[in-house]
Amino acid sequence: MISLKTVLLCSLWHLSGSTHLNFPSNFKFGASTSSYQIEGGWNADGKGENIWDRITHEYRGLIADNSTGDIAADSYHKWRDDVKIAKELGLDFYRFSISWVRILPSGFTNHINKAGVKYYSDLIDALLAEGIEPMITLYHWDLPVKIRDMGGWTNPLIVHWFGDYARIIFSLYADRVKTWITINEAVVMCDFGYNSGVFVPDIKETIFAPYLCNKHVLLAHAKAYRIFDKEFRPKYEGRISIANHLLWIEPSSFKDVELAELAREHMVGRYSHPIYSKKGGWPPSIEKLMLKISFEHGYKESRLPPFTEEEKKFVQGTADFYGMNFYITYLIREAKPGEDTGLWFLSGSPELNAILEHPPNVPYGFSKRIPIYPKGIRKQLAWLKKQYGDIDILITENGFSVSGVNLEDYERIQFYNQYLEQVLLSMHVDNVSITGYAAWSLIDNFEWMDGYTEKYGLYQVNFDDPERKRTPRASAYYYACVIKNHSLNDTCLEKKYLIKQSKLTLTGNDGQILENSRKLLFIVLFLRFMFNH
Repeated sequence: MISLKTVLLCSLWHLSGSTHLNFPSNFKFGASTSSYQIEGGWNADGKGENIWDRITHEYRGLIADNSTGDIAADSYHKWRDDVKIAKELGLDFYRFSISWVRILPSGFTNHINKAGVKYYSDLIDALLAEGIEPMITLYHWDLPVKIRDMGGWTNPLIVHWFGDYARIIFSLYADRVKTWITINEAVVMCDFGYNSGVFVPDIKETIFAPYLCNKHVLLAHAKAYRIFDKEFRPKYEGRISIANHLLWIEPSSFKDVELAELAREHMVGRYSHPIYSKKGGWPPSIEKLMLKISFEHGYKESRLPPFTEEEKKFVQGTADFYGMNFYITYLIREAKPGEDTGLWFLSGSPELNAILEHPPNVPYGFSKRIPIYPKGIRKQLAWLKKQYGDIDILITENGFSVSGVNLEDYERIQFYNQYLEQVLLSMHVDNVSITGYAAWSLIDNFEWMDGYTEKYGLYQVNFDDPERKRTPRASAYYYACVIKNHSLNDTCLEKKYLIKQSKLTLTGNDGQILENSRKLLFIVLFLRFMFNH
């Protein structure tokens, strides 16, 4: 008879081997960028003007270092270097966005810019030649100025304008591109850009604009999905979704549990429930909340514009997977009497009468707005599964910022290691269906309101060099190793390996932190194995 001790030892050996540290063979690794942040060539070869061109030229004070994306990483001319980098990393896919006005300079279909068409076509072909899947985002915040001037995302006609644009892009590239994202992080442009005014298009209208934007984004996304599904999928196949920016929100205390769930629905549910839920439409709790506070402020109808039954059906089910961008975890509590709730989702929520705070005793990267709390991504993934079932989830962005020119970015290596461990736990312990992971970002870029002060790139870009030289950071070697091994085994964290590649020096304490994290993963997986057997 085999002893319990033998069973335990054999089980532990099994779990601490490569099996549960491996990603499934069909799990895909990638990296992401966006057009305005890397391309430059702001007026090259017939490109039109977008809202970031206009704002950065006219209101320099909005950007931390008074910079623009006029040249950025110059990927409009250096795209071959980007493909080379993607190959060096061993990426399965590269997610980039199309500049609306590089293809349609006016924003409308009256004129198609052939130079812009060729630029993206050449990039797609070069990626495919290297065995890298091109993944296209149709819209990553660079709205045509002419459409902005007509109300932008608060104008219901944008649903049709976006559909026209999407149809053009599908007709040009759907024969080669098989994974599509319609719109990136709608919550940022609606709840920031059309609310607080701390983000482009800089519209300070907090009452109706964010919610009009919210509804029109969902309808525009659905319009693009329906066009693809009817006109292009039958011939070219492929899959399509939207990429949502998710904050994990935890209660500050037991009495804040219901508030935290309401905040999740307000933050995530408004952009997810209409698409992924079985009933469609707005989350019922948010409909109720918005009607209540609208009446309390003297409005005769809800500030949250209702969906018609036809619109509910039009939006519902318009995603083949869930695209998830993840960076931040917050704690939430009820505001004290007279306490300023500040800006949603930076410091609080006026609608919820709530305060958002960072978790205590957590590290930060260069950005002090983004606390590093790896468990948050696992909790968010579990919440999505609970809310919307077993839909496939693709992590379309996750990243860590540094400053300056330091190539020895050990903190970023630790970040990726810890967050990827949580992804593995989500898959193996929580049974969440996660199909891929994209690091933000492939290269340093123009980081919106922060300009070039923050560096997210696996590869450094020298913005003082006219050639915009790209140089791998230590994290690039680490990520390439993870991709090659398809695993979080210790090979990718060995000191000699990284010193050889990048002259990186790890401290003993750093190594101990990683070892403790790894042991925790083994223990959790071991317990799961025992309970399941």
